Amino acid sequence: MSNAELLACRQCSRLARFLAQVRKEKPDYHARPVLPFGVVAPKLLIVGLAPGMHGANRTGRPFTGDYAGVLLYKTLHKHGLANQPEGAEPDDGLKLQHCRITNAVKCLPPENKPLPAEIKQCNGYLRAEIAALPKSAMLFALGNISHQAILRALDLKLKEYPFKHGACHELPDGRTLFDSYHCSRYNTNTRRLTPEMFDTVVATIAQRIK
Repeated sequence: MSNAELLACRQCSRLARFLAQVRKEKPDYHARPVLPFGVVAPKLLIVGLAPGMHGANRTGRPFTGDYAGVLLYKTLHKHGLANQPEGAEPDDGLKLQHCRITNAVKCLPPENKPLPAEIKQCNGYLRAEIAALPKSAMLFALGNISHQAILRALDLKLKEYPFKHGACHELPDGRTLFDSYHCSRYNTNTRRLTPEMFDTVVATIAQRIK
């Protein structure tokens, strides 16, 4: 899968129409499929849900310019997985270390809610991304939808690997899958996910990397 192929993807008609409307209303927004970001051969692949309207959909870089990215990049930096604690714009000098970030769904969905068929359609991209990883690379799911997308990309049964914040699943191919609640504003504002909870998971992963 090339970057050009991903950027040109229009396989989900609802998402393609929605992005076309966003580009019309906000011509300075990226408003296209968002490419993965980070090192080419990572030790960790972080999988989010989908681009946010004023975050990755605007900037073209995962978790850049939105609230979820504040906690994510701050925590990655704390544990040596990013060179700086902030990622607000794609030209801000942020570089990841040992890791790569992608999304289960590459396009902004209306109301931040992709349809099951859209998640399934986009799974082929995630499957290719995981297949291209080093065999020792670990996986980090932000939220249950991302967790399930990873399992589908690996042809694993969902019921055998239930999502739970802080869970660590040893997969048949030797990979390890870590789970966390998504670092969205909704989860942090409701205290479903606290910075301390997120830090604990990332600290565990960073220790495994080291």
